[in-house]
Amino acid sequence: MSARRIASVLSFVGLVAMPGCQGRPAQGAGPRVEGRPVETQPPNAPYQKPAFDGQTRAPYQTENVAFTTEVMASGLSHPWGLAFLPDGKMLVTEKPGRLRIVATNGTVSAPIAGVPEVDARGQGGLLDVALDPGFADNQLVWFTYAEREGDRNGTVLARATLVREEEGRPARLDDVKVIWRQRPKLDSTMHFGSRILFDPKGKVFVTLGERSIDAGRHQAQKLDAALGKIIRINRDGSMPQDNPFVQLHGALPEIWSYGHRNIQAAAWHPDTGALWVIDHGARGGDEVNIVERGKNYGWPVISYGIEYAGDKIEEGITQKEGMEQPIYYWDPVIAPSGAVFYTGDAFPKWRGNLFVGGLAGKHVARLVVEDDRVVGEERLLAGRARIRDVRQGPDGFLYVLTDEDNGQLIRLVPASPRSS
Repeated sequence: MSARRIASVLSFVGLVAMPGCQGRPAQGAGPRVEGRPVETQPPNAPYQKPAFDGQTRAPYQTENVAFTTEVMASGLSHPWGLAFLPDGKMLVTEKPGRLRIVATNGTVSAPIAGVPEVDARGQGGLLDVALDPGFADNQLVWFTYAEREGDRNGTVLARATLVREEEGRPARLDDVKVIWRQRPKLDSTMHFGSRILFDPKGKVFVTLGERSIDAGRHQAQKLDAALGKIIRINRDGSMPQDNPFVQLHGALPEIWSYGHRNIQAAAWHPDTGALWVIDHGARGGDEVNIVERGKNYGWPVISYGIEYAGDKIEEGITQKEGMEQPIYYWDPVIAPSGAVFYTGDAFPKWRGNLFVGGLAGKHVARLVVEDDRVVGEERLLAGRARIRDVRQGPDGFLYVLTDEDNGQLIRLVPASPRSS
């Protein structure tokens, strides 16, 4: 792949003036009027009502931030995860099973050797990537992938030592070690999750899917299976003794929370330190949740939206005692993947906002958050591409990955110093 860094079109107020697009909002975005919801399409489940005001269809809110998009790299095959190395270079995973280094000038490396074989069918493949908290000393890289075992598969968390290119030898992964495997494995090519996060104590969190099929969906409510869960483990693979179910007979000690569907977006709140996750719904019901230790987030017992075939999900209820409500949901869905709270200096008006990639929505949702509530929404890069991941770079710019055969790594930079 050639290394190209292409200055793209100017974006203003979340619209991208692309050839043939003429600045029109993406489908469902509707006319952008301050104070009215961005989403104008009817919900899939109009008979369902939010549990509280503002739980869905937040009003359109913009800061009038002008930005330019730059294509840092292209020709990536369904890029999935992104991590920044200390020297500013980037690790990028490709779903078919390749890990690459992208230089600051956009040069894309050859595939890094040593990546384990992945099951890239359906939604599987090489997924998220993250640097170990002690990377400066140990050069450890963590990654998740779908692993096949006969006719079954599941999500795996592994780590390895990154050895950089030297004296003509290509970069490689050494000492690859599987730290954790999802059990039970199922015959499904869907809902693998997964995002990797480290808390301030160095514990590893992994968000997971319930594999979509009935055999997995209903285990999202069971504590003896790692399906539809968030897990928390020590970096050596052992179990933290303060996990919520570590003393409960029959429960998996790694479980931190349960009742999830397929979480592909997660971020730490910069002020509260709380874990925010964005879970995929079916036809409606993408959820923003603030995850707490040991809590049940309801899937599939309670949910907003409907089944893909049009039926109710389970009994069609949206609330039940002992199950947590999302702080925000979308119906129709945006298909969320990748999220970050912005804390940089490049876009000061965006500080504290939550940015979420949209696959089906083909945009980046900017959520304005106040007191753990979503009070405003804006859609950036509307209609441009399926957005798989959103990250903040060490330079304070926003970086996104597009989920395409010819996937791109795109950077958002201020259009001018005065505009932000």
